[in-house]
Amino acid sequence: MQTDSLNRLRENITSVFLGNGAAVNRVLTCLLARGHLLIEDVPGVGKTVLARTLAKSIGGSISRIQCTPDLLPSDVTGITIYERDRGEFRFQPGPIFHNIVIADEINRATPRTQSALLEAMAEETVTVDGHTHELPQPFIVVATQNPYEFEGTYFLPENQLDRFLIRINLGYPAPPDEARVIEQQPGRRELASLESVITTDEVLALQDAVDAVKLEPSLVAYIIALATATRTHDDVQIGVSPRGSLALAQSARATALLSGRDYCIPEDIVSNAIPVCAHRIIGRSTMHQGDTLTARRLMQQVLETVPSPS
Repeated sequence: MQTDSLNRLRENITSVFLGNGAAVNRVLTCLLARGHLLIEDVPGVGKTVLARTLAKSIGGSISRIQCTPDLLPSDVTGITIYERDRGEFRFQPGPIFHNIVIADEINRATPRTQSALLEAMAEETVTVDGHTHELPQPFIVVATQNPYEFEGTYFLPENQLDRFLIRINLGYPAPPDEARVIEQQPGRRELASLESVITTDEVLALQDAVDAVKLEPSLVAYIIALATATRTHDDVQIGVSPRGSLALAQSARATALLSGRDYCIPEDIVSNAIPVCAHRIIGRSTMHQGDTLTARRLMQQVLETVPSPS
């Protein structure tokens, strides 16, 4: 039953997003692990198409926030308005109150507006005028961003980056896949008619199944060893936090479920280490999160120096 649901979901996404099956698996891992996804790459490689395809494949509510420098926090969370006829205040929910929230070009919004997403991503609640409002379940933010050197972009705060379970890069498609994109134009045709193939209740059931996947003590020790190695690495200023260790464990469980297993193996951890952990570390030579290549290189060094369980 779980395998059937996951296969339907994967096939629905790949019918629109052509090529890069690894990126699709990362998206599914993030969804199953109750995490948020950050897709970073240059314009025009399908970041928004992938995010919208995931959103439409799930039978839940969808919203899209186009992040711009003039976007206000209240434009994301909502506002309290006074209804004169009724003589009372009423909360008007913002676009964050949906199951799948697409934050397009998130790093074009100002840091103040970016921080409006922080509580929602961390606590799955929104507080406005002293009142806390619960967000619908499941809840996932799929954010896209252009590289930091692009004009009009801002660095995401480190504490917000830490709330993203996985950060991926799509890269350019292979020539055969790019030819299919030109011929089929799936972002316009197939995406427009795409229907959901899985309900929100099924998503919640799959997320509960991930929690039940076995993670042996030796694998827990391996995750802690990897995190510790980033904290003591000579070239790392800020290493992986305990939240990062938890994210790596949950991603490994989700990967095991995607592979049809109810137990984790070392490869589930190794395959997730860079997309889950690289954006959580800062090298001493850079001191900011913009240098993704250096962060990935440092995380690869850690993987090579920490022995995995047999």
